[in-house]
Amino acid sequence: MNKTFAACLALALMASTATPMAVQAQQPAKPATPAATKPADASAEDRYIGYYYPKPTSTEVFESSMQTIAGAERPQRIQFVTVVSQGTIQSAYRVPYAVFAKGGKGDKMIIVGMQQGELNTIYRMRALLANMTTMSRLSPFFQERTVAEDATFFDLLKLLGFKELTITDGEKLTHQVTIK
Repeated sequence: MNKTFAACLALALMASTATPMAVQAQQPAKPATPAATKPADASAEDRYIGYYYPKPTSTEVFESSMQTIAGAERPQRIQFVTVVSQGTIQSAYRVPYAVFAKGGKGDKMIIVGMQQGELNTIYRMRALLANMTTMSRLSPFFQERTVAEDATFFDLLKLLGFKELTITDGEKLTHQVTIK
């Protein structure tokens, strides 16, 4: 994580809650359906298995005490992820993962390792998420809405209305977090 990512995260947080209500009323385009390429044994509920990531090798449920911000809808989540992604793309160094949102409501965040061996253990995945917590805590948005030293990146996702986070090495391991 660097200052560029932190700045982009802060911008994303501010921009994602500043979208006019008129934008929120627009109907989102239907997302591409990757179901045709997923393995036959993949869960019918998760159409992204076999397309963006392998079947989850571990799962957890994170229960946040945060309430989703009123007006946090698909456009705000997509905008948040777009700004975060833009920050990683424009970074001075090659960021070894991609971040994007999927689902009809844009409430599934996916992080895919782009470099061999980078996110190849649950511990490395959790370390990345810990870094994202650190960057979140630095943002004025997070500080105004939480007790920043106690809240996590998962709490931020809950504030924005994300229901699921999937992180994968892009090869063998996938960890999926349900956010409640």
